[in-house]
Amino acid sequence: MSVLVTGGAGFIGSALVRGLIRDGERVVTVDKLTYAGSRLNLAEADRANTHSFVQADIADAAAMAAVFREHRPQLVMHLAAESHVDRSIDGPMPFVQTNVIGTATMLEAATAHWRKLPESEREAFRFLHVSTDEVYGELDQTGLFTEASPYRPNSPYSASKASADHIVRAWGRTYGLPVLITNCSNNYGPYQFPEKLIPLIALNGLDGKKLPVYGQGLQVRDWLHVDDHVSALRLVAAKGGLGETYLVGSRNERRNIDLVRQVCAILDKLHPVGAPHDRLISFVTDRPGHDARYAIDPSKLERELGWRPAIAFDAGLEATVAWYLKHRDWCAAVAPATARDRIGLATAS
Repeated sequence: MSVLVTGGAGFIGSALVRGLIRDGERVVTVDKLTYAGSRLNLAEADRANTHSFVQADIADAAAMAAVFREHRPQLVMHLAAESHVDRSIDGPMPFVQTNVIGTATMLEAATAHWRKLPESEREAFRFLHVSTDEVYGELDQTGLFTEASPYRPNSPYSASKASADHIVRAWGRTYGLPVLITNCSNNYGPYQFPEKLIPLIALNGLDGKKLPVYGQGLQVRDWLHVDDHVSALRLVAAKGGLGETYLVGSRNERRNIDLVRQVCAILDKLHPVGAPHDRLISFVTDRPGHDARYAIDPSKLERELGWRPAIAFDAGLEATVAWYLKHRDWCAAVAPATARDRIGLATAS
């Protein structure tokens, strides 16, 4: 099968590409190679003759039309997105351009391609849009997001992803394009850009730098290993119901401060120089509009498609921290030290 993966040089996208290539699929990766995407993430895939790479902007209609003409994908897995909430606070327009306009451009190209396919190939074609639980806003201390939860995005990032979700549904309903949508909880694992919480804390701890915790660190997030997320995406693409949405989460709720302390304990074990690392924790001004809690109910995915996460959180987190310790060269190559500087205080004009 020929698979088109957008955003395939990023964190989740590259994990997906690597898995597809290992299983013998033909994959074309499309990525603009913004700051968070790197060809280093695709080194394993690039060694296979079944992988092609196209550096292009998903909002470039001519470029996307050319990709479809040349590679004729049977499945589109759309992950390309601006994804960092703090960056969306300082500069929202790139999020609108990529996440909204880019998604609509991809849908236009996919629809034109799909309409020209022979009937049997049209029936097999799928467009999977990968989104986030942040579109649902925030939860109180109880309750879980489900596929029926109302959309209440609170950041420019989540608003742009919510817009993209609605556009995908509209294309399915209006034009008949065979679409699917997934909304996932917070991902963790290897190759995540060091601006995100777990690699930032691990790398700052190694360097003896302050470990910034927003507010009092009481925000709750539901953590999902990237490899478990990839397994869910592939299952939804293969067996999901047309037009359906599936929430992907592992029921691993943690307060941010507890997660940071757990990473510190792992650093104390794996890199005892500088221990105890939790002495570096520094409570800083909270993010504007910071959602208090996210938590996903993945029952639909489990019940209808039989998905289950395979990676226990404690083991997965320790393996992730160990990966960053072992791959300091990758971290230095993909991100300058300034990538870990604080942004997103809504002070930019």
